[in-house]
Amino acid sequence: MYSIEDGRVAIKLARYTLIRYFDSSLAKDKPKQPVKFGSKSGVFVTLNQYPSKRLRGCIGYILPVMKLGKAIRENAINAALKDPRFPPLGKDELQNIVIEVSLLTVPEPIEYSKLDDLVEKIEIGRDGLIVEKGFYKGLLLPQVPVEWEWDVETFLDHTCSKAGLPPNTWRNKPLIIKRFTASVFAEETPSGNVKRKDLI
Repeated sequence: MYSIEDGRVAIKLARYTLIRYFDSSLAKDKPKQPVKFGSKSGVFVTLNQYPSKRLRGCIGYILPVMKLGKAIRENAINAALKDPRFPPLGKDELQNIVIEVSLLTVPEPIEYSKLDDLVEKIEIGRDGLIVEKGFYKGLLLPQVPVEWEWDVETFLDHTCSKAGLPPNTWRNKPLIIKRFTASVFAEETPSGNVKRKDLI
């Protein structure tokens, strides 16, 4: 579990990275990273418009492929410029963006024999989901079903859809379903106070 101070540093690092990308002369007070940011970890960086909170970009690494500090920096840029669902973020937009960082645990397969068992093993607000079938793969972060007020079945439906599969695929076809948890931190306003979102 990451502390709120870790979350503040993660958010500051992501914003510092974006400010430096757009105008290096404005990038001041680079945040000092705790030792744990030198360990590998999965991470997602999400950019939302403020005050509408509409998604503006979200990209990350589900697996611990690089040190956390570097992963935050890379995915701050990726979320701003490389999310294929959106045009690249403009410099003038940054002042109206709130940043969210999700620090992830390693995904683990959910073992189940019946659908009821599967549903009982997933907890809304705690678990993120990954659905895999052949070349199809979809992921939704733990905060998504909370924000949309989904139950577990709806969460599974939407994760299948994210994978490019029919929503009810999890009910009648064999799938690999994995879960993970996340420490989620977000700005309340652009460059403002940071709160945690994973404690519900």
